Amino acid sequence: MSKFCYFPHTGEDIQLMLKKIGVGSMDDLYSDVPEEFLFKGEYDLPEAMSEQQVREHLETLAAANTKLKVLVGQGAYDHYTPSVIPYICSRSEFLTAYTPYQCEISQGTLRYIFEWQTMICRLTGMDYSNASMYDGPTAAAEAVRMCVACTKKRNSVIVSSSLLPNVLDTILCYAKYSGVNVVVSGDVMRDVAEGVLDLAGVVVPSINRWGIIENHDGLAGLVHKMGGLMVEYCDPSALAVLKTPAEWGADIAVGDAQSLGLPLSYGGPYVGFMACKADYMRKLPGRIVGQTTDASGKRCFVLTLQAREQHIRREKATSNICSNESLLALWCTVYLSLMGPEGLKRVNDLSYRNSHYLYRKLLATGKFEAVFEQDFLKEFVLKPLCSVEKLQQALLEAGFFAALMTEEGYVSFCVTEKHPLEELDRLVNVVESIQEEGV
Repeated sequence: MSKFCYFPHTGEDIQLMLKKIGVGSMDDLYSDVPEEFLFKGEYDLPEAMSEQQVREHLETLAAANTKLKVLVGQGAYDHYTPSVIPYICSRSEFLTAYTPYQCEISQGTLRYIFEWQTMICRLTGMDYSNASMYDGPTAAAEAVRMCVACTKKRNSVIVSSSLLPNVLDTILCYAKYSGVNVVVSGDVMRDVAEGVLDLAGVVVPSINRWGIIENHDGLAGLVHKMGGLMVEYCDPSALAVLKTPAEWGADIAVGDAQSLGLPLSYGGPYVGFMACKADYMRKLPGRIVGQTTDASGKRCFVLTLQAREQHIRREKATSNICSNESLLALWCTVYLSLMGPEGLKRVNDLSYRNSHYLYRKLLATGKFEAVFEQDFLKEFVLKPLCSVEKLQQALLEAGFFAALMTEEGYVSFCVTEKHPLEELDRLVNVVESIQEEGV
């Protein structure tokens, strides 16, 4: 043990602890492990480094990454992150206040979770939001379980096939082990109208896997008539300019908040959100932070609803989730407070204008055909009339990650406010140069 100088326990401390639990040596702690499974050699670890050496080593590793302009969406969007966010998130009242079991020492965490809930409700039009979820796909899967819990004795949920593939896969995984019957539908309105005997709910996207803004007129009324709940999967950034889930008549709103200023970070971590109408608040998984006053009459925050199995009897719990993505919820809350309603509208205006510019320019190259006529916000797909492999390779060599191929053989592009027209013109030039080579 002497080799590990960073362990705070002395040899005497260790012997005292072993004696207390009735064990003769550290090796006795592993007496249940078969001898043949115990590693008896020396670990092949590099020599210890100084702080400066570690920094240089990590910088060398980071330099091996190729930095590309990301023009692919599919649930992860390259939006701008204001530089002040990491500094605010590093403040001690936020960063050092851990899980808020003891409200008297967790006011920083409780405060920003309360603000997060408030902002999510304003974006979605819902009455209540929980403290956040792991990510968008798991939030959607929990919403399916919530539909079943709210409607009782109903066990079937119709899920739109136009949801993002990772969202659909996660729903199916959760449903399989929860005993929920999921019907994947290419025409949700039709399938609801035809009737599912024990319909608990439907899940539809606000913006689908091809970037199309979906129209849900009349769906909520039909679902409610059949006794089910309507869930809408949303891009929260887009809700600044699109109809909210509440305006569509939805009962539950879920999605991934990554578009609210979270860096792409090679795929995560991200943060999910979940909100609902007041009637279903007690079936929300996780927890809800509320506002109250302390003994001195000052405004303060506490946990007001904890429907987790850690807090109540397991059979009464709404879900087995046991944490949330609180630091990332803080990040998104700071982003929303900095951007405000007008800032979010500006983000969407730039994304809409520039994505439609690229759409027109790419069609003009003769390398693509249009697939859909419906409107899109920042993401779209085209049918390629060239070798997708050569197209992607040319874009990569020019510093672009774009033209992601979908299951149907389309190629997907996404343009946010980070991509000026000059950059888009450069991408189009790359496509045109491939055409000149006879590809």
